[in-house]
Amino acid sequence: MTETKQLGRIDADALATLFTDARTANTFAPTPVTDDELAAVWEIAQWPPTAANTQPLRVLYIRTDEGRARLLSHLNEGNVEKTRSAPAVAVLAVDTRFHEHLPTVLPFRPELKDVFAENDAMREHTGSFNSALQAGYFILAVRAVGLAAGPMAGFDKAALDADFFPDGRWKSILVVNIGHPGEDPWFDRLPRLGTGNAVGWA
Repeated sequence: MTETKQLGRIDADALATLFTDARTANTFAPTPVTDDELAAVWEIAQWPPTAANTQPLRVLYIRTDEGRARLLSHLNEGNVEKTRSAPAVAVLAVDTRFHEHLPTVLPFRPELKDVFAENDAMREHTGSFNSALQAGYFILAVRAVGLAAGPMAGFDKAALDADFFPDGRWKSILVVNIGHPGEDPWFDRLPRLGTGNAVGWA
C-alpha cells in the first residue's frame, strides 16, 4: 500500500503575515531594503506553478535615483508619492517570448516551443494569465521575507515600456513598491465577500 504523504499547514502567524493581516502599504519607512532581500523574494516567488511551467513573469528592480525618476514620470499622480517613499520598487512584466525557454523549463515537451511560436493567440493568453498568477505569488513572497508590498496598476504602460523595455519583448503588468511600513501605511480594511456570495458547491 502506498503511504499517503501528509502536507504541513502553516501556523497562525504565517497565515496572518501572508493573508489575513496583510495589507497594501501606501507609505514606507526609510529603512533600506537590501539586494539580498530582493533576491530572496524571487527565490520564493519562482516556485509556485504555472501552466506547462511556462514562467512568463519577469522582474525589473528599480534601485538607482535615475531609474526611480524615470519611473515616477510614468505613474498616475496619486501613486507618485507612494513610490517616491518606497526603498525599492519592482516592475513586473510578461516576457512575450517566454516560449523560447520551454526546452529548458519543460524538457520532456520541448516541441511546445514551436507550438507557441506558431500560435499568437495561445501565446498571448498563456503569457497574460500566468504572469498575472505569478504576480500574486510575487506579492506573497514579498510578505514572506518580512517586507510590505504596495502593488499598483496606475501607470502609463506604453510609456513605461518604451522607456525601460524598448526592444518590446517585456510588457509591464504591475508596479510593486517594497519596503517596511511607514506612518499610517494602511487604509481601513474593506469588506470581503463571504462563502455565501463567493463559493458554490456541486
